[in-house]
Amino acid sequence: MTLTASRAIQPAGRLVCVVGPSGAGKDTLIDLARAECAGDPRFVFVQRLITRPPRPGERHQPIDEAAYACERDAGAYALYWRAHGLGYAVPATAAQAIAEGRVVVCDLSRAALAGARSRFPASVVLVTAPAELRAERIAARGREDVADARARLERSPPAQVEADLAIENIGPAEHGAARLAAFLRSLA
Repeated sequence: MTLTASRAIQPAGRLVCVVGPSGAGKDTLIDLARAECAGDPRFVFVQRLITRPPRPGERHQPIDEAAYACERDAGAYALYWRAHGLGYAVPATAAQAIAEGRVVVCDLSRAALAGARSRFPASVVLVTAPAELRAERIAARGREDVADARARLERSPPAQVEADLAIENIGPAEHGAARLAAFLRSLA
């Protein structure tokens, strides 16, 4: 007996949500993992859209409030949420890449995790660092004044995050990025 498949089996795509407190080093680890995975079509690293101008040390696509609302209403986003008075979004191209079986990596707010998990197969990477190290990193990036940096650190502790991988980002960033890249490869 010969068996034939009626359709090709699609590989399972996945959204990898990188979350953690400000100053933990999420963008740094993502950038290094992106470089380590460069040229491998199994991985897509997307930038969020945020309703604020670009700032040093943060990689996002700036968008004004009117365009954000228009694009949101037109279905241009795979995910969107509001936090800290700003609009955030992940472009719809992320959903297409997941449907194609690719691993999509994005820095998300913890507030967006429930929506991400309900819409996509998702894995969560929690990046942490001690408060004093985060304070140093926030000050070094120079995009906030002292009062804003202090306010970030004094926010009430977030609810526990159920993570598939936790990285305490306290040593050389390359170590944490290697762990992130290995985790991504295990999903592809």
